[in-house]
Amino acid sequence: MKVNDLQKKISDKKIIEICDKIIGEEYAQKWSEEKKRKLIDSIRFGISLVPRIQGVCNEIENLLAGFKRDYIEPGASGSLIRGKIDVLPTGRNFYSVDPMSIPTQAAWRVGVKLADELINAYKKENGGNYPENIGFVEWCIDPFRADGEGIAQILYTMGTKLIWDENGMVKDVDVISLEELGRPRIDCTIRVDGIFRDTMPNLMELMDKAVRRVASLDEPPEMNFVKKHVEENMKSLLEECDEKTAFRRATYRVFSEKPGAYNAGTNLAVLASAWKEKKDLADVWIDWGSYAYGEGIYGHAAPKELVNLLKSVSITYEKLESDDFDTLDCCCFFGYHGGFTCAAETISGKDVHMYFGDTRDPDRPEIRDMKDEMERTLRTRLLNPKWIKGKKQHGYKGASDISERVGRVYGWSATTGIIEKWVFDAIANTFVLDEEMRKWFKEDNPYALEEIARRLMEAAERELWMPDEEMLKKLKEAYLDVEGMMEEKLGEVEGEYQGGEITVLTKDDVKAWGAKVKDIEEVWKK
Repeated sequence: MKVNDLQKKISDKKIIEICDKIIGEEYAQKWSEEKKRKLIDSIRFGISLVPRIQGVCNEIENLLAGFKRDYIEPGASGSLIRGKIDVLPTGRNFYSVDPMSIPTQAAWRVGVKLADELINAYKKENGGNYPENIGFVEWCIDPFRADGEGIAQILYTMGTKLIWDENGMVKDVDVISLEELGRPRIDCTIRVDGIFRDTMPNLMELMDKAVRRVASLDEPPEMNFVKKHVEENMKSLLEECDEKTAFRRATYRVFSEKPGAYNAGTNLAVLASAWKEKKDLADVWIDWGSYAYGEGIYGHAAPKELVNLLKSVSITYEKLESDDFDTLDCCCFFGYHGGFTCAAETISGKDVHMYFGDTRDPDRPEIRDMKDEMERTLRTRLLNPKWIKGKKQHGYKGASDISERVGRVYGWSATTGIIEKWVFDAIANTFVLDEEMRKWFKEDNPYALEEIARRLMEAAERELWMPDEEMLKKLKEAYLDVEGMMEEKLGEVEGEYQGGEITVLTKDDVKAWGAKVKDIEEVWKK
């Protein structure tokens, strides 16, 4: 039966009768007419999706058609979890977004709520004081999957608003009056990833334009922190350039990697053990991410401008719009956000608050302390027996996934220190000291077990984790066991096997590296 015929055949009365039987007539009698109407609308909406869902079976057919260079019907992309039903059926030749329509008006409403929630969360923890400068990590997934909620949040945080044309295209950015805003304009230092830089240049220019307009307003510095910091930073810049150039450089707020490069660098340094103290990680984050972007500016090396801004950053922040992935799914999360926090704390000498934005439900966006978000993620996935059971079904790959997540926990600890002792204790007990789990790792992927144990010992050696003596003893014994087994397997391989040695290599050991970050450190001293 076709969906349209099914919709016509099933009356509203029949839908309610079926639901009554499912949930019980006693409970159903308490329903108001409004609730019944919402239920009927939801069910009819679900029925309308049936042919779209059935069309998912075309994925293999269209894949084979692609191999033959046949035509494949185009279709939208996006997050189905966020209600984008136009992505169904899947398996089509999908397109992404129109960059000129981002942020959308719906995303703007979410961004305003996020900005208010973030500012209020900080005020609540800091005696009602406003943050002067918020460090935003802006991922490319925000405009593609959430229509630019993060961009909207940044613009509203600075006290600006968007202007759209009749077709929903973004025309311009305008200033919100202080009377309407009801609070100071808060400065924003923005670190975008390399894919954002490459795909959304118009959004970088939009944020840059907003900064310059706000910095040019005739307002008191206590109500316009953007203007305040621009004027402060111009003082040092005027020593080396004219006033117009100094103003332009002092308004740099959008930073990314050097054109053509990708990554924050910090995560690579952490995973390679190429650091001795947090200051080394701050060096790397600034070195990799101190290239400015905006109108007429593309990849301008600006370490001095970035360092000056880091002195006033009191919050670092990132957001995700779905539980499809989390902050342990990729090393870039601790590389960008953790590295940002590490650099800001190193430069300013002050504690920096870390927050996380959750827009899984766009009507009720949430702001959480990053430590709370991390522990939520750990409990629901890495340390969740059901999640572990699922990973074990994937053998070698599942073991590798677990090992990589443990490495990212270590990365968050190295850059931010937000990982509590109980987390490392639980990881050790769950994956290394448990006999059954250790046996599974040995059979399916001993290299993953070796990596987990080695990261735990490195965390203990660097005093990121302070295990009791008995646990550390058992951990070392377990490591020697797996190391011995691996040496036997690799016995025929020529060369030395490093094993559990932690080789620390920093800028002091590499001449070119040390020379590159010397100028950055000179700026710190000033």
